[in-house]
Amino acid sequence: MATTTAAVTAPKTGRRTGAATMPRTDRKVEGTYYLLLFPALILFTLAITVPAIIGIFFSFTNSIGFGDWEFVGLINYIAVFTDPAILQSYFFTFGFAAVTVVVVNVLAFLLAVGLVSRIRLKTPLRAIFVIPMVISGIIIAYVFNFLFSNSVPALGQAWGIPWMSESILANPDLAWIAIVIVTAWQAIPGTLLIYIAGLLSIPGDVYEAADIDGAGKVAQLLRITLPLVAGYVVINVILGFKNFLNAYEIIVGLTNGGPGTATRSIAMTIFTGFSGGDYAYQMANATIFFLIVIVLSILQLRLTRGRNVF
Repeated sequence: MATTTAAVTAPKTGRRTGAATMPRTDRKVEGTYYLLLFPALILFTLAITVPAIIGIFFSFTNSIGFGDWEFVGLINYIAVFTDPAILQSYFFTFGFAAVTVVVVNVLAFLLAVGLVSRIRLKTPLRAIFVIPMVISGIIIAYVFNFLFSNSVPALGQAWGIPWMSESILANPDLAWIAIVIVTAWQAIPGTLLIYIAGLLSIPGDVYEAADIDGAGKVAQLLRITLPLVAGYVVINVILGFKNFLNAYEIIVGLTNGGPGTATRSIAMTIFTGFSGGDYAYQMANATIFFLIVIVLSILQLRLTRGRNVF
């Protein structure tokens, strides 16, 4: 009876943990937190949230960005799904993102495995591999543009190699490969750092036990390393895919969407429309693209929930 009475008369404000009841403590939030929060929140609202809401509003109109406008309902959204140019940009962007995320993650993972192994000068090598991450994308694109347009064709002509004698950027069927190469060159360092963090978190005792059992390096990689860094792989793949969907700078510097519109991404299509009198139309396109990114973000949260990777 004593136990029953104690349970009934226990304070309702407590937080039950197992069989015990922990009292809830209300900690007062200091004003300094609000002082640091509100300026950033106000700037974010004025610079991002409000323009986004205004843009979504005008996507239901026939506005060209200025002057008079009228509501047109869902006409812009219906037209987006039947526009060959926009569908081509979606096809290119998703295909490019899928290929690039595979290339980046495979190369970054292999490099990470090498840079955490017992090799000489691995610390300086880590610093060297991170350099592309701190260089502006547009600068990288212009440098590689010169290489693909001048240096590589010159070498191809000097060595008598026909397929190297012409710029890959001028070929509508191959220009996307150059974009993948340059994008991967810049994106690998960030992915590499995440994989290095994941590999360093694996206890060395696991590999020692595998050595005792006679497991080779390949077996350890496939049966120990990959399963233990699976959470890092998921995060790198999803974050990388979302980032590559926003490809813009490198494409502008390399091909400017060409030849023709063969390498025009979704972001390029949207920005080009803003300056070409298709403001409301491209705002509808941007809204659809925004919803796609939201779906991918929700997918990321579901796949990474419960994975203690950071």
